[in-house]
Amino acid sequence: MAHRSSAEHKLWMRNFHPAKPGAPRLLCLPHAGGSASFYFPVSAALAPGVEVLAVQYPGRQDRRLDPSADSIEALADELFRVLDPQDDTPLALFGHSMGSVVGFELARRLEAAGRPPAVFFASGRRGPSRVRTEFVHRRDDAGLIEEMKKLNGTDLALLDDREMLDLIMPVLRADYRLVETYERGPGPRLSCPVVAMTGDADPRVTIDEARGWAEETSGAFELLVHPGGHFYLTSQHRAVNAQIREHLSRLAPHAEAQV
Repeated sequence: MAHRSSAEHKLWMRNFHPAKPGAPRLLCLPHAGGSASFYFPVSAALAPGVEVLAVQYPGRQDRRLDPSADSIEALADELFRVLDPQDDTPLALFGHSMGSVVGFELARRLEAAGRPPAVFFASGRRGPSRVRTEFVHRRDDAGLIEEMKKLNGTDLALLDDREMLDLIMPVLRADYRLVETYERGPGPRLSCPVVAMTGDADPRVTIDEARGWAEETSGAFELLVHPGGHFYLTSQHRAVNAQIREHLSRLAPHAEAQV
């Protein structure tokens, strides 16, 4: 399939801070209902030693009029086509929750094309082989709001704003449908290193389920457990950013990653 234009690249990718020439690249994939701006603090913390690109899924913020993807696989296909096949900058993937599933499918496509990620960080999500039957996307609005409060990843003031809810709910429901109907298709394991990250009190992911990511790679595997719930990476941002920086420093040993 043909590579997309630079305009389409800008449609999908947000680059909040400049990076040094030759810096490794970290492609960040948001959670269900999330947007690229969730990763602004990560970009600020890792620049200029790391080039952080945050993905803007369709259906939200400045892409609110773009239709949501039909499946996780279709979303990964779109992202794969956006990436420049001629760019040999080391590319790492970081996905949180739904973003981990999108990142996994994107990594599979990159590996099939002979361009494996330098490392894949799978955060806040069980390994694809650890199946749960979940139907959050079928709940009414009150049920979705209950889930958002349970995971504590949304400003609670937004949940009392009817106008904001009218914008958020369709996107959130569509994202939950994508991730809850996803099934790992047949195919080889990844060869790239995988780093699984999770909170020790995440109501959606047990530590054993997070360890299930080890089954998805023939390369190195590491499990990092942080204090906190599903959005542990917000409260533990310094530790998480330090771990990302440490892994990426191996890709660019002469780059000066700065806090």
